[in-house]
Amino acid sequence: MSDLVIRAQIMLLARTLHVPAERLAHLERLGAEHLHELQQRMAGIIFEQHAETFHRISKLVPIIPLGISMPLVQKIVPPMMTGRAAGAIGVLYPKKAAETVSLLGFSYAADCAPYMDPRTFGQIADIAPPEPIVNVLNEVLRRRDYITAGPFLAYATTAFIDAIEQGAHDDEGLIFSIAYAFSTESVSAILRRLLIGQWQRIPRIVHTVLGGSSSLQLAALSAFARCDEDVVTAIGDIMFTIGTTESISNLIVTAIHVGAIPELLTYAGKLSPTSLERMAASPVVRNEAALTGMISALDGRAEPGIWCGLFRVLERVDADTQRRAARMLSEMSDSVVAALPSIATEAHLWPMLLAVLAAADVDVHTRIGAVWATLPPERRAGMELRIHELQLDSRLSALTHEIPTISMEEVFFRRRQMGRRRRPVDTWDQR
Repeated sequence: MSDLVIRAQIMLLARTLHVPAERLAHLERLGAEHLHELQQRMAGIIFEQHAETFHRISKLVPIIPLGISMPLVQKIVPPMMTGRAAGAIGVLYPKKAAETVSLLGFSYAADCAPYMDPRTFGQIADIAPPEPIVNVLNEVLRRRDYITAGPFLAYATTAFIDAIEQGAHDDEGLIFSIAYAFSTESVSAILRRLLIGQWQRIPRIVHTVLGGSSSLQLAALSAFARCDEDVVTAIGDIMFTIGTTESISNLIVTAIHVGAIPELLTYAGKLSPTSLERMAASPVVRNEAALTGMISALDGRAEPGIWCGLFRVLERVDADTQRRAARMLSEMSDSVVAALPSIATEAHLWPMLLAVLAAADVDVHTRIGAVWATLPPERRAGMELRIHELQLDSRLSALTHEIPTISMEEVFFRRRQMGRRRRPVDTWDQR
């Protein structure tokens, strides 16, 4: 996941433990998934410690009318305690909790939101009138507290997303909040729902992103890259229809400058052919410095989706750009060059990879061939087979010249021989 999601998990954990986020910065290396699990466990422990207190408070809910209790609560109870207690009350009395949202002031409810269990929010949002919740969300977005909004959006229901589309007008705030959500399934669900909504928010959001700050564009790329392919394809078609050549180029430049190339290429890997053509036509992609930045950002990255995006773009650029890109690939470390066949196999990239290499100079072929000569026999045989099937034997002859020839039949024969050698001695023969 992106650095934004990791940062959000650090801040949520810091908020849970009541410590400055800077004190937990060293935990970033754990990654978003482990940080999320740690935060959830710590929150569970804290809620468990106060379970008896929250249970006693819950017993008062059926007795004291909300119209009397809520004004008092807002005057004398700190938002932190109200937010934490709301989770326990919401589990036992979801309808009462939903009614409470309508009685709380938006400002006080927004103060409570950082301390409320987001899992309870899904239960409340399912039965509560959406308008008060949207009003609270608008207040949270007005404060730019996207770290709080993100987890709540992860539990948003269909009805609540529809209400957001109509009532939450802060496009930037929505994108930042969605980017901070941990669940990739929720990110896809929210944007998929907005795509088919009657208010057509996605074109407006995309327009805001293309004309927005670099931090907004980073957030958008982080969110879009985590979506399912159908969502990315639809958003991409909108982006490359309403976006100008200048705005698309600016988005690519931003991704290079802020270190979001993995997100950009993951996003590109799910675009439609038409959108890819427009992206590949951007002058930035042909720029030497920008092309270097894009390819060097992949050093040490093995995620198939990132490489898929790179080669889907390179497949559509001119031969000179392909030639330069192939040289940059050959200049990467031996481990990266050696990993290309495995990545190509996993991501079904062989036709694109070989098409780019076919445009390269002879010395590039020699360099890559020398590294690939050290690969296992089955990998070398599979590579030669694909080169032959794509009728690139003559164009890649300098590459294949460096690699000891081996057929698939010989690979299978060797495997059978090794299998016989490893076979345990039959117990009958031991008698």
